[in-house]
Amino acid sequence: MESESLLERNLVDQWRDLVARKTRVWNALELELDRRHSLSASEFEVLDTLSEYDCADPPRVQELAAHVPITQSALSRMIGRLETQNLVTRTLCNSDRRGVFVVLTDEGMQRLAEARPTHRAVLAAELSAAPPTPGDTVATTSADAVLVESGMHGA
Repeated sequence: MESESLLERNLVDQWRDLVARKTRVWNALELELDRRHSLSASEFEVLDTLSEYDCADPPRVQELAAHVPITQSALSRMIGRLETQNLVTRTLCNSDRRGVFVVLTDEGMQRLAEARPTHRAVLAAELSAAPPTPGDTVATTSADAVLVESGMHGA
């Protein structure tokens, strides 16, 4: 096998550092948002993204899918759960009966307002921390993978 160039090795190290940092931050968000607000990080992202839309021009499910790291199918199921909790409502598009709009409810806005400080505090704590060294990256990624696979951190 050919040895990697220094540039290639550097790119791989940067990629692994990025993945490890993203995993660490996402898992911290999952833990705190669930513990304090009974929301997953993905649910928070949906609510937060919806809050940026004008109620008169709500997004379709497909538009939301671009902002949340889950499949469109999983997002549709999540929106159903959020609707059951009265955090969002779904309406059919009049011009295209296949299209579904999603709107944040008043209760959803309140829940988001309660959870947003926790979200921002976790981001501040995790993203202001020094990035892991390459040796830490492998250990962090492996540990996080075990936690995710064991169901201790879910989407």
